[in-house]
Amino acid sequence: MKITNISKLLLLSVSFTMTMLLVRFFYSHTMDYRFYGWNTFLAAIPYLVSTQLIKLRRFSVFAGFLLIVWLLFFPNAPYIITDLLHYEERPPVPFWYDILLVTSAAWNGLILGLVSLMNIEKFLHKFLKPLWVNTCVVFSLLLCGYGVFIGRFLRYNSWDIVTDPGSLVYASAHHVLLPQRYSKLWVFTLLFTVLLTIIYYTLKHLPAAVREQKE
Repeated sequence: MKITNISKLLLLSVSFTMTMLLVRFFYSHTMDYRFYGWNTFLAAIPYLVSTQLIKLRRFSVFAGFLLIVWLLFFPNAPYIITDLLHYEERPPVPFWYDILLVTSAAWNGLILGLVSLMNIEKFLHKFLKPLWVNTCVVFSLLLCGYGVFIGRFLRYNSWDIVTDPGSLVYASAHHVLLPQRYSKLWVFTLLFTVLLTIIYYTLKHLPAAVREQKE
């Protein structure tokens, strides 16, 4: 199986963070920040699913299944940004080392998620008009922002759609039908969506912008 250049770069980025994490374990004799291993694995799932989806040439039941799986796990990638909340100075490890560790981990989550979205967008362009594709992209980012909030602050996760769907649906229905009661949730969701949208379209159009400057 041929590994694409972007996959190689993502693997290099993740390997850098995991190496820093392992060095930290041995140096400090503690398991601080061990959650980055599991969270990075979850963040990689939407990217891996998207790489399989773009190989499909027609929309099928299997493609629909992959899209659902991708959407359920997509928030797990940018979610790592909120792990910055766990940062604190923890001797004997230098504070600058941990800053590099948590920053690189947040970058991994962000780039894995957004590159997976680029793959999804590429797949949708085969079947939908550009307006509908862009609508799907922004809506996915909105759902992602919502998913990050309920994951971080309400402690739901992707598995709850299978293990505890009733509780998740009940909570989400309240959030949508009674938004005035959950202002913190919707402010966070909208701001996080705007941030991800700006970063996404910046990354997407950056190559063209660089080419324009060279001309």
